[in-house]
Amino acid sequence: MPLSQVIILAVVQGLTEFLPISSTAHLYLTSWLLGWKTESLEFDISLHMGTLLAILIYFLPDWVQIIGQGFGMDVGHDRDLKNNPSLLWLLALGSIPVGIAGLVFNKQAETTWRNPFVMGSMLVAVGILIWVADRSARHARDLGSINFPDSLTVGLSQALAVIPGTSRSGITIGTGLFRGLTREAAARFSFLLSTPAIAAAAGKALYDMHKESGLHGVLNTNFLTGVGVSALTGCAVIAWFLHYLRRSGLMPFVWYRIIFGIIVLALAFIRRPA
Repeated sequence: MPLSQVIILAVVQGLTEFLPISSTAHLYLTSWLLGWKTESLEFDISLHMGTLLAILIYFLPDWVQIIGQGFGMDVGHDRDLKNNPSLLWLLALGSIPVGIAGLVFNKQAETTWRNPFVMGSMLVAVGILIWVADRSARHARDLGSINFPDSLTVGLSQALAVIPGTSRSGITIGTGLFRGLTREAAARFSFLLSTPAIAAAAGKALYDMHKESGLHGVLNTNFLTGVGVSALTGCAVIAWFLHYLRRSGLMPFVWYRIIFGIIVLALAFIRRPA
């Protein structure tokens, strides 16, 4: 894969993974529309690793506090996390549904469902769901108030993210809003909840590559570039998005999803994928 293609797709991954607009759809459709071959397993690993690195770097203080408090230690200074010492176990609970969904539907997610008709439909459908959630939610609860029903409900919604075009952040933020969380709290919980799922996806991809050809060829220019570019872009997007949500709503992303989804469906009918 040419280095320029690696950089473009890594930027697309970093920009879209944490915004509620579906990174899978953007990566697939970018390659499809530009006539590029499907990304290699090695490149897929680099994007997963870059995304994981971005979220671990940005939320490292949070994770130190969450893990410490989960084992009864008094660490960290975040007030919302202090008010929820069981958050580690709530995140573990919320991660179970997507793990099961990934095991059961992985083949369909990588083949049958990875087409512009499914992606375009999900872009529109989840966009409408986020619209309803953003307009009707109370926006009253912070991260410290998250409980068992919240974790289970948001975790179940995350399982839908195995369908391309859904957007992990989109569906979980929308569900968090329905549960009465503020926009920032819903996004923060969404990102924390995504960490185990992204780590599991990266681990599975590494295992698949190990079975296929070993890991000796991973550390090359393309791989390191993919990791670095997606990680840096992802960190910047997380910081910007959380700041944005403190003062603004999700309607620009709703309109983007709906318009983009309609365009994708129209293109799919005009130019069917090979």
